[in-house]
Amino acid sequence: MQVVTAFLRWNAPPFRLLALLLLALAALWTSPVQAQSCSGAGAQGTAPPSWQTYCWLDFTNYNDATAKSASGQNFAFTLSDGATLSFNLRTTGSPGILSITAPSWGGAAVGNTAFLNIPNRPILYQQAGGTTVFTISGITITPPPGSPAVTAYMFVAADAESTNDGESLSWNTNGGAWTILDQVNPISGNNYPTISGTNTQTFTETGVPGTVGGYIVGSTSPTTVTTTMVGSGLQGVMFAVRFASIRLNKQIVGARVNSADQFRFDIRATATSTVLATGTTSGTGNGPFTAAAVSLASGVPLTLSESMAPGSVSSLSQYSSRLTCSNTATGSSTPMPNNVATTSFNFGALQFGDAVQCSFINAAFPHVRLQKALGTGGRLFATDQFTMNIAQGSTVIATTTTTGTGTTVTNGATALTQVNAASAYTMAEAASGTTALVQYNAAMGCTNAWATSSTSLPTSVPGNITPQLGDVITCTITNTRRSNNATLASTKVSTVLSDGVSASNPKAIPGAVVRYTIGVSNSGTLTTDANSVFVLDALPPNFTYNASSAPLFTQGSPTSGLTFNAATDVRFAGAGAPPANFAACTLPAGTGFNLAIRYVCFRPQGAMAGATAAGQPSFTISFQGRIE
Repeated sequence: MQVVTAFLRWNAPPFRLLALLLLALAALWTSPVQAQSCSGAGAQGTAPPSWQTYCWLDFTNYNDATAKSASGQNFAFTLSDGATLSFNLRTTGSPGILSITAPSWGGAAVGNTAFLNIPNRPILYQQAGGTTVFTISGITITPPPGSPAVTAYMFVAADAESTNDGESLSWNTNGGAWTILDQVNPISGNNYPTISGTNTQTFTETGVPGTVGGYIVGSTSPTTVTTTMVGSGLQGVMFAVRFASIRLNKQIVGARVNSADQFRFDIRATATSTVLATGTTSGTGNGPFTAAAVSLASGVPLTLSESMAPGSVSSLSQYSSRLTCSNTATGSSTPMPNNVATTSFNFGALQFGDAVQCSFINAAFPHVRLQKALGTGGRLFATDQFTMNIAQGSTVIATTTTTGTGTTVTNGATALTQVNAASAYTMAEAASGTTALVQYNAAMGCTNAWATSSTSLPTSVPGNITPQLGDVITCTITNTRRSNNATLASTKVSTVLSDGVSASNPKAIPGAVVRYTIGVSNSGTLTTDANSVFVLDALPPNFTYNASSAPLFTQGSPTSGLTFNAATDVRFAGAGAPPANFAACTLPAGTGFNLAIRYVCFRPQGAMAGATAAGQPSFTISFQGRIE
């Protein structure tokens, strides 16, 4: 930078000068050097796709007096994979050096446009103009226990300030030739320092006037790196170690089984189960969430796993779990899992340069629940109860029977039941005890916690549903009592009495004598009008009525309250339109099997009783005939 620029930076804003002075005073009482760490940037900015493979060294414990002594300052960095990076740093030159946070100031490229939010104090910074030489020697990486020796890594150097006119940065390595890893954008414009020495052992930036960007360079597996930093007022440098990175995230498809469910996802060292990075979902969204990210310095074998976080209601087995990974490093032979069904995956060791992105994708196995609600007026009778069934084919997989009286429904919902995706299920109800479903109008309403699911939801009773992964469905059958009236319903069954062939097991064959039984019940709570019950039965074409056998009237339980006289309350009609009433039935009965009779008319006398909590009043009428 130019001298006038340095003056402006020292004086605007004033808090920056105060911070530097405080740091300088703190350096006078620095405690003995302790092991430190490295950290990845918190956000990419305009950095390259491999930005997560950089682990920036924290120089918080840098002591300028110790570093400028003849023996220099020894550093040991505990890296994120458990490896240890060690070296000796010796500083020479007249200006004092401090470690500071990134970015070094508002005009610096690194920290403002790329590699954002690097934690701690990664920058070695001049306090005044001058020439500073940093000699980093004895660079070694010791892998964590159980991991192979580190055979390849990259030592990274970066321009941490703004190399302006009259300033320069030069790096020399005894490792692989310097390669440019990133040309970091300036905060404005498109101006950069001039460079020389790319792909050689010495790389140099030479400053130019104005707002400039900067460079980040890397050398493979050096043991000594020397940095010469020339500043007109302020100048800074930072270092990182680069091997590979892996980033693990979470994606949820559909709804959670329970809204309280949360997931934890971990990157672990396989040999020791040490958690290298962890993440946890939050809220009720589907992600992605804040990733678990590790920048590795050694080939430590990794295991990716997930589990339910504390506070969750459901178990992981209630979710489908699949792992998919991708690698931005071209040419890498590291295998990538793709849609693998697992909750714990032995990933193995990454190769140098790998930048892997992984995601556990969870979808709830479909869950369904069926529940009961009562409409206006509640129950017709206090003892009315309903059984709710979820069935797959003929197998009931979830059931509950209500309790309670009036409008109160207790025990009205089945358990939230895990079912199979792409399988059909029926949601239905049945009457319990003396309850008559015909006394109620039933409606079905369903909701899906996965609001955008394409699964079709039933609207009538019974309802059919074929759920998919991610569905969490609750259906409600609402029963509303019908108006108080008389509601008659009938049934008809046949019994073969004889066939002339088999006495023990007669069949419905020509010549067989058959008894038909007609049942009538009143599910309404009111009685019928007097003498208003009229039962008309149309005989099948191949059936002949036996006029010589009198019909049999039988009371049900509860009784109907009707009377019946076979001599006066049964009549007949011949072929043609059905008779409209009992009076229109005028065909004589005749005797024996009378083929002319095509309709049988019944008119029990009196008012049929209405339904009560004891049940529905009923009666049956039976008569005989023959199959022709």
